[in-house]
Amino acid sequence: MTELGLPEEITVCLFDLDGVVTKTAVVHAAAWKETFDEFLRARDGADFRPFDSVADYDEYVDGRPRADGVRTFLASRGIELPEGGPDDPPDAQTVNGVGNRKNQLVLKKIRTEGVEAYDGTLRYIESVRAHGLRTAIVSSSANTLDVLRSIDAERLFDVRVDGVVARERALPGKPHPDTFLAATRDLGADAGQAAVFEDALAGMDAGRSGGFGYVVGVDRVGQTEALYAHGADVVVKDLAELLAGAAGRGGAA
Repeated sequence: MTELGLPEEITVCLFDLDGVVTKTAVVHAAAWKETFDEFLRARDGADFRPFDSVADYDEYVDGRPRADGVRTFLASRGIELPEGGPDDPPDAQTVNGVGNRKNQLVLKKIRTEGVEAYDGTLRYIESVRAHGLRTAIVSSSANTLDVLRSIDAERLFDVRVDGVVARERALPGKPHPDTFLAATRDLGADAGQAAVFEDALAGMDAGRSGGFGYVVGVDRVGQTEALYAHGADVVVKDLAELLAGAAGRGGAA
C-alpha cells in the first residue's frame, strides 16, 4: 500500500460528493423526508407511514439519481406514478414532479444553512494530487458545480461527472457503474487503476460491479458492515485515516 493507503496500481481517484466531500447528505435526507411525507400524507391521510430518513434513505434513494430515488422508494410502498418530464412543476403528481419538489427543498436548505466540507477529505484530496494522482468528482446531484464552488473545491478535480453530465451522455446512475467508468475514461485510465470513494450503498454496488481497483467506503452514519457487504475493500470514518495509516492495512476502521 502507498502513503495514501491505496494499492500501488491506483493512478486516479473518484470521489462522491454528498457525504464524502461535503456534509450535505443530511440535508438531502431531510429534503427527501419532507417531500415524501407530504406526498404520502396527501395520498393516505393522517395515518400514513412516514419516510424513514435513515433506513429508507439508505436503501432507496441515497446515491441514486433523483428520479430513480423517487421511483425506487415509491415502488417499495406499492405506488407507481407517471414519469412526466424533467420540467414538471414541483406539485405535479409525477416521478419528475416529486423529484423537482425535493430539489427545490434541497436548494432552499443549502441557501439558508450553507454547505460545509469535510476537512479530512479536502486534506486527503490535496495529498492525492500532490502525489501525482488525478481526481474526479462523481455525483448524481445536478447541483454539484454550485456546491463545489461554494466551498472553493472546484480546483481539486480534473473531471466532473454529475447529474448534468450523466443526462447529457445518457449514463445510468448508481448503483450502475457507468458514471464512475465515464470519469475513469475521461481521466485516461482503466477501471483497475481507479479508486472509488463512496458513502452510499448504491455507490458501493457501483464500485463492485465496475471492477474498480479499490473501493473505499466512508462511514458517516454507522453502517460499516453494510458498506463491506456491498463491496467496500476498506471502510473509514474519515479519509484522513488513510493518510495516518489507521485503516487500510488490516481492513476495518
